[in-house]
Amino acid sequence: MKSKSFIFGGIAVVMLLLSLLIRVSAIRVTTDGWQEDIPVDRFEVGWIHSVEKEPWFETYEVRDGKLYLTETRFKTFGAGVPSDGKVIPSDDGFVHMALEQQIGELTISTSANVRTTLYTEKGDRPLYDSGGERWTVRITHQQVPLWRLIGGAHHERN
Repeated sequence: MKSKSFIFGGIAVVMLLLSLLIRVSAIRVTTDGWQEDIPVDRFEVGWIHSVEKEPWFETYEVRDGKLYLTETRFKTFGAGVPSDGKVIPSDDGFVHMALEQQIGELTISTSANVRTTLYTEKGDRPLYDSGGERWTVRITHQQVPLWRLIGGAHHERN
């Protein structure tokens, strides 16, 4: 009986050590009020354009520890629309553009008016305060200890 307890205890210690030592690729989403680590290599940010009142989406990928803007979708051309991307044919009512822009970090000013939202395979996360307060949101790539992600995305208040 003692040998079984010893084996299970040893396994638990090894698992704990591994969760402290193993680092996992994740995006870190930070505002003044909270921080969240989400283990994904691809995500999308969507919002309602403040002038045209139409949805706009940007797709980002993590490659070699860096963020890349890889695609954007919007309804109409206008101010602020990228001009150096390749238009991808589609029939969904959106203009799709393929891009390849490396960015260090993504900084977004959000408000309830434009309903900025983060879309990942782990779920959707509103990046705005429904009470109307404006937020500045930063999205970066991090290598985080595995223990921070056990049970899902790590969320903490700043």
